[in-house]
Amino acid sequence: MSKEVIELIEKQGQAWEEFKKTNDQRLADLEKSRGTADYEAKLSAINADITKLSEQMKEIATKQARPGNPGAGDVADAEYTKGFGAFVRKGDITGIEGKAINVGTDSDGGYAVPEELDRSILMLLRKATPMRAVAGQITVGTPDYKKLVSLGGAGSGWVGETDARAETNTPTLAQISPFMGEIYAEPRATQQSLDDVFFNVEQWLSDEVAMEFAEKENAAFVSGDGTKKPKGILAYPNAATADGVRAFGTLQFVNSGAAAAITPDGLVDLIYSLRRGHRLNASWMFNGMTHAAIRKLKDSDGNYLWAPGLQAGEPDRLLGYGIVENDDMPDVAANALPIAFGDFRRGYLIVDRIGTRILRDPYTAKPFVKFYTTKRVGGMLQDSEAIKLQKIAA
Repeated sequence: MSKEVIELIEKQGQAWEEFKKTNDQRLADLEKSRGTADYEAKLSAINADITKLSEQMKEIATKQARPGNPGAGDVADAEYTKGFGAFVRKGDITGIEGKAINVGTDSDGGYAVPEELDRSILMLLRKATPMRAVAGQITVGTPDYKKLVSLGGAGSGWVGETDARAETNTPTLAQISPFMGEIYAEPRATQQSLDDVFFNVEQWLSDEVAMEFAEKENAAFVSGDGTKKPKGILAYPNAATADGVRAFGTLQFVNSGAAAAITPDGLVDLIYSLRRGHRLNASWMFNGMTHAAIRKLKDSDGNYLWAPGLQAGEPDRLLGYGIVENDDMPDVAANALPIAFGDFRRGYLIVDRIGTRILRDPYTAKPFVKFYTTKRVGGMLQDSEAIKLQKIAA
């Protein structure tokens, strides 16, 4: 472990101890009906420090885990990559049109980005999009991807050695397919900057596109309605009924135990509404405001439910399970669903249609060159028993 990481862990530990001390003082004054405004302001500042330190440790872990340049040494693709660079900088298609039939085509409006740049964009999306960090992902080459899901129902029974065996039920299968949509971005650069040989146009393009895509994608994976975009987990129907009773594709919600707040008992109930097999790889998901409220919660013995990660790359933990902070989750409010808990990799699938396309437009926004970039992506719930929701209700 590097010296930098050790220092960050120590600082986070000190900030957490200060947070607990301040919150204990706040609770003591609340019991005596004293004002707590000063404590709230201090807790907010410490919360921000803890979150910042956590993000710094995650950044270090991401850099350490980042692979080398993918596709390096690929002679066939190197030729297309070189031609693509000329296309982006000058609009020169002579280096790529000969390979368009295999790599990219202008018949759909634009050319496919080189494979390594496409993978770079996906890598940046995984880093920037909370749902991509935990959900299942697959890349397909056709828009007709479908998946079979077993709904169970196979029968069985006990028999003696020589007893007759009656025919059992046949398990039920369901076919599901992702809700697909096309996401686009249109970053701009001046021709003068593109002419600058020191300007890394590929890196600029992947960073700009990833930033635009990440914001739209994550919102869709959480609450998208499935119309020309992925269908998010919160857009699926939900009910209070337990596993084995709900219809396939309906998520279970568990009440928080209070009409407008999160409670420790409600969080524990949410954990154990999930089957043991799903709990093995489960994590929490909620936004920053919910995260701040949860840090203040204690159990009946006065122990805090939240604990900081102890090393770079390790998430903060709530009741022993990792936390994914996702700003697209709703705030705590009556009848809202601000908390999700479960095995997201099993429960939700992100489907990327292979290939990102770019159309170069140097005419309509002179002196800027526009790069109209498109990519097809979808998402769907694939196991409605693997994710549970907390509803703010008594």
